[in-house]
Amino acid sequence: MKKTATLLFILLFSISMFANVSQSEKDALIKLYQSTNGKEWTVKWDLSSPVSTWYGVKVLDEKVISVRLADNNLVGDIPAEIMNLVSLQELDLHKNQISGNIPSTIGKLKEMKVLNLSFNKLSGIIPSSVCEMSNLKELELYMNALSGELPMQIGALKQLEVLSLFNNEIVGEIPNSLYDIKTIKTLLLNSNKLVGELSRDVENMTSLENLSLFDNNMIGQVPMELEKLDNLREMNISYNRFNGLVSKDLAVLDTLNMTMLNEQGVTVLLDVTTGRNSAIASED
Repeated sequence: MKKTATLLFILLFSISMFANVSQSEKDALIKLYQSTNGKEWTVKWDLSSPVSTWYGVKVLDEKVISVRLADNNLVGDIPAEIMNLVSLQELDLHKNQISGNIPSTIGKLKEMKVLNLSFNKLSGIIPSSVCEMSNLKELELYMNALSGELPMQIGALKQLEVLSLFNNEIVGEIPNSLYDIKTIKTLLLNSNKLVGELSRDVENMTSLENLSLFDNNMIGQVPMELEKLDNLREMNISYNRFNGLVSKDLAVLDTLNMTMLNEQGVTVLLDVTTGRNSAIASED
């Protein structure tokens, strides 16, 4: 009897060890493995082992909550089946060779808090479905070849703290809704092809600590409202076509001291002044 109970315990323990995640979640991970040439990864998965043992995969309560495969030689596309990882809170594929588009199905991942697809070869637009990920705190897509405009609904990301999209091919104006995100601390949009003005509504971004719009084609008055951002510690808005009033406080914050380009493409250093009506642009 005792021997039977021991065998039963071992059997139940073995089952619990392998009662890992749902089949749909496991299939989604296998599809990711296949779509990114898993056999050539730096650290590979043993698909015959429980999902919880796979490199970079974190499982909690039999649900996949994190996939971290940064700098692991992933080559290929992100499969649409990624949407089946319904409990995923973090997806970090930074510094690989992933190409193709960001799948529109990614917006189905409602629990996502950190999405880092930076330093890859992604192209196409940022899908508007990203804005449906209401728990998102960090969105890092920098160093890719993403194009098109920023999604108009981006302001729906009410918990966003980091938006890092630098070194892409993003065009158009900054959506008005972006200025409504009061939680954002880091906003890096430099080295894109953004146009239009920096809205005075930037004063709504009360948590902002780091702002970079360097190397775009933005125009208009440098908004004095930037001075109202008490948490702003680092800023670079140079190498745009901004003009007008520049206070000493703003100039000190800007890494390149408000160096702009005029209509002829010549560098222009905006004069620093304490007066609100006397700042002028003078060419170097």
